[in-house]
Amino acid sequence: MPDASGASAPYYRAVGREVEAMRAACGASLPVLLKGPTGCGKSRLVEAIAAELGRPLVTLACNDETSSADLLGRWIVRGGDTEWLDGPATRAVREGAVLYLDEVAEARDDVLVVLHPLADHRRTLWVDRRSEELVAAPGFQLVASYNPGYRRGSKDLKPSTRQRFVTVAMGYPTPPVEVEVLLGETGCDASVAKRLVAFATKVRALHDLALPETVSTRLLVHAARLITSGMDARLACEVGVVQPLSDEPEVTKGLTDLAALMF
Repeated sequence: MPDASGASAPYYRAVGREVEAMRAACGASLPVLLKGPTGCGKSRLVEAIAAELGRPLVTLACNDETSSADLLGRWIVRGGDTEWLDGPATRAVREGAVLYLDEVAEARDDVLVVLHPLADHRRTLWVDRRSEELVAAPGFQLVASYNPGYRRGSKDLKPSTRQRFVTVAMGYPTPPVEVEVLLGETGCDASVAKRLVAFATKVRALHDLALPETVSTRLLVHAARLITSGMDARLACEVGVVQPLSDEPEVTKGLTDLAALMF
């Protein structure tokens, strides 16, 4: 997917119609919420769309300590003087950038309150510490993501927040597409890509393992890159896929044995 200048954008292989939906939402200046499991390509999709639009990308990885000040900015002391330092949201609104809030459901409630007027028809941001209201510059685009499978109860997004966004559901690719992703991302041998995808497909079907998260496409990319760099394939599967998935000895042994069967 080339960017607005014709240069090569970050690699992204569409799985469904998520690219079409993103393009339409951005064209209509509507905020987008990407929901899907860990490592399915949400962040890479945002990178590719920002490059295609020719807009700078401002990213904030949210956690349970992320506050409104982390978004808006804060006063700092520098050289004896007090200066204002814009936060990522303020900077993106001023510049007309793509603002990407990764795992937005992790953030504190005051963050979501700040986002509400930015995510509806007003497209405004109130910077309370400066008593300043900003109107989003042309080209500004709000994108957020979260993992609904990982979220639990009270940390889920409220309806008042969710209904401000166009929501695009994402998932892991089908095996043939996932093979294409590995080839495009890593340049690994086709036989390696097929075996890694077959390994992931088998693990994803093992529901009795009760893994917090299953094998993501991101983990397969890691393993493929390790193999391409010269690492033994079984070791690459162990350190790139198995160990990140679980700390349970029985589980990791079973997954390691399965990887040995595939390679």
